[in-house]
Amino acid sequence: MFEWHAERYPSHMATIVEIEKLALSLPEKERAALAANLLDSLPGVLFDEDEGVAEALRRDSEIDANPDQIISLAQLDAQIQSRRS
Repeated sequence: MFEWHAERYPSHMATIVEIEKLALSLPEKERAALAANLLDSLPGVLFDEDEGVAEALRRDSEIDANPDQIISLAQLDAQIQSRRS
């Protein structure tokens, strides 16, 4: 996870361990809402200008145009295994 420095916060505040324990005790729907809210509070990591995103969008378009090129995980594993043999 990450290093937590409890000395930065007053002792009356919940620690990250306590917060995590409480969050994990929530029902799935509430945990999902909490996770979404936390993620929304963070700055974006990837942008549309990012090469990785552009590549993913290009590949997604290729699959939409030609769904026959999709392979299963088992097929991918078999291809990788055959290359190693």
